[in-house]
Amino acid sequence: MSTPSASPSTAPSAAPVGPRPPRPDRRHRRSLAALTVLATLAVGCSALGGAPEQDAGRSSVPAAPPAVAAAEAQAGAQAAPAVQAAQAAQAAQAAQAALAAMPAARPQAATGQELNGRVSAAEHEAVVRQALAAAQRWGLAGLPLRAPAPPAVKPELADGPGVKRAAGLPPVVYRVPTSDRVIFLTVDDGAEKDPRFAAMAAELGVPMTAFLSDYLARSDYGYFRALQAHGVGIDNHTLTHPDLRRLGPDALQREICGQQDRLQQETGARPRLFRPPYGEYTEAALRTAASCGVTAVPLWNEEAFPDHLEWRYADQKFHPGDIVLTHFRAPAADWKGTMPDMLRRVVDAATAQGFAVARLEDYL
Repeated sequence: MSTPSASPSTAPSAAPVGPRPPRPDRRHRRSLAALTVLATLAVGCSALGGAPEQDAGRSSVPAAPPAVAAAEAQAGAQAAPAVQAAQAAQAAQAAQAALAAMPAARPQAATGQELNGRVSAAEHEAVVRQALAAAQRWGLAGLPLRAPAPPAVKPELADGPGVKRAAGLPPVVYRVPTSDRVIFLTVDDGAEKDPRFAAMAAELGVPMTAFLSDYLARSDYGYFRALQAHGVGIDNHTLTHPDLRRLGPDALQREICGQQDRLQQETGARPRLFRPPYGEYTEAALRTAASCGVTAVPLWNEEAFPDHLEWRYADQKFHPGDIVLTHFRAPAADWKGTMPDMLRRVVDAATAQGFAVARLEDYL
């Protein structure tokens, strides 16, 4: 991040008294500031480690009597913590001042925590260390990349590549129109309620959207409310997961709008996004969804499993704005692993290709 250069002064300069030494450039001044901080910290550390013994042969001060020496030693021991605390505080203030004079660095990888403030080097190091420990604890290949700030204006969902739109109907979105190197993780149904998956997503700060079917989620909506408390979007996947192409108007109303009502009751928020089961829909289904508050219908480009990814594109790579489908599932013959295994695979693949996982609701 570049630092804005100071505007030139318009005030007249005073007459010079003598030749002025050249001012060091900004980079040199910052280097001097950094060296000053290091020197201050070194002094503090040496104070914490104790002063070196004085050469007895060069001392001209006579030794104190044993009783007096003991009293002085006790007084010095009592004062040492206060002196050390004062020196540590001075070193921290110097470090803060030096860092404030430098442009704030924006890290490329994080766990959703804000590291872009002007913080002390010690604080920055502690947060990075914590992020690395979390990534290692969950078996990631490296730190997940941090998504950019949500767009101030959401992308226009015009008819085109990745978006299908018809007048009066909510847009069907396969890929969000954005140049940001982000993908979106979406998890369907709600059958498996794995606490380790919830803990992993929360600790790593991975955003996602859950599309819930009531007949699978209803056994423990509390699990999904806990996910919602950590920023997970909760959206509509019908009451009983039917093929919408086979339903009449009344059944469509019950399945789609009934789940809108149910999720509002369970989570306190009425969904704006709706995903039709199997990715199949009709114009009547889209019209029904619009009538009860749905503004977009996200489908998907890739599907994630614990042991592999299925790609829509021949290049088998992510593209900006891709939507990834997966499911809340337990290990089975066609689901070879756990929910944490699936999340690890998605995050590692995204990171390796230079993508961050972003929140779908921030773009749609």
